[in-house]
Amino acid sequence: MPQFIGRHTIFHGFGRESHETPPGARPFTWWGSDRFRLPEATGQTNVRLQAEDGAHSSGILYRRGGEGTVIVFNHPRADFSSHYLTPFLVEAGYAVYGGQTRYLGNDVNCEHECLCADLAAQVRYLRGEGFANVVLCGNSGGGPLSTFYMAQANTPPGERLTHTAAGNPYDLNELDLPPADGLINLAGALSEGALGLANLDPSVIDEGDPLSCDPELDMFNPANGYRRPPESSSYSPEFLARYRAAQVARCRRIDAKALQEVERKRRHRAMMAEPGFAELPLDEQNAITRMAVACNTLAIYRTMADPALTDLSIHPNKRAILGLMQPDPQVANWSIPGFVQMMTAEGWLSTWSGLSTQVDMHRDAGKVTQPVLSVTFSADVTILPFVGKGLYDNAASADRTYIEIEGDHFGFREEGDREGGIIDAAGAIVEWLAPRFSAAEHREKP
Repeated sequence: MPQFIGRHTIFHGFGRESHETPPGARPFTWWGSDRFRLPEATGQTNVRLQAEDGAHSSGILYRRGGEGTVIVFNHPRADFSSHYLTPFLVEAGYAVYGGQTRYLGNDVNCEHECLCADLAAQVRYLRGEGFANVVLCGNSGGGPLSTFYMAQANTPPGERLTHTAAGNPYDLNELDLPPADGLINLAGALSEGALGLANLDPSVIDEGDPLSCDPELDMFNPANGYRRPPESSSYSPEFLARYRAAQVARCRRIDAKALQEVERKRRHRAMMAEPGFAELPLDEQNAITRMAVACNTLAIYRTMADPALTDLSIHPNKRAILGLMQPDPQVANWSIPGFVQMMTAEGWLSTWSGLSTQVDMHRDAGKVTQPVLSVTFSADVTILPFVGKGLYDNAASADRTYIEIEGDHFGFREEGDREGGIIDAAGAIVEWLAPRFSAAEHREKP
């Protein structure tokens, strides 16, 4: 039966009965405490995979032996080969695969449709290693990616996507997409495109000038309701309506530029395929070839301007007024890097365009029939509560659970135990896994 848990109780499962910082504990600024050491005798296997389309990806498989269930972490570009939850899951008896996709470290040309082949290669490899259960855990940008994969894997061949968001052929019906056995969403976005659209600064007048600004659409203009942090801004419904409409208009303009780029390449690729191409003078062949392959990279400025960052009445939760990559939201928006800085046309349309991406976690959840756990951090400034709750609401599975855990996007807390949200998230996941996916039912390799 579906479960809804408003506030998850603290889980005492990792050798400590209190989650308060012990006296004399050394300070740290990242996942640096001894809690995050791997359990003794944890084996680490470096894995190199080749997808059916020929692309390579990699990862690390952590296990101590005998595990029947493996948890798979993925993100379109982030390195999850050493995810912060790995030690806790291994300690609880589960194997962990920390994935790195073909776009590791740089999503400039990231096409989510192609990433389905990478996740499929992971699932096949792990099945071959003898794991009875493979559970995807999509964290942050990995949430919509994992849900997108599950939706396509659950779609019968012949009914899957056949083209990328740019309209180029990439037929998922031709790929072997083995479904995973369960899905965990850990502070996952609706999609990177939806997140990008919500943060796209509509006050940009000239896409070639990062300093151009329409003051009537500037969320940091005091005349529009902006207040200096830590005071919360207060934007009128009328301003927000104009702002959101202008965000869509800007995204549509960028999409149009991207589609022109795609069409130029497509047109010249068709010229290269014509029978008489090889008979043309070499300089003409070169010119056509260059037009078919050259990339006019899109520069997208100011992509961290969601009014919810400064107006805490919008999708309220326990977040503070913070920028996504800088403490000051205005500095974060006007400086480099933002979410998106440079993209190919194809990468923009598939990944960061809120209008063209084919990824939508809420819609894709409607095809996920396997058990689903959706975890939201209560003070997350990036992923607001409606996202994780929407996955729960829309999932086709009869076995779905939603929980909220105190902490920011990374599970950190401002008061009390700094790492407490991470500990609680690990505990909640293990508590959810235990009755559904045995840690110890291992089968022999086929």
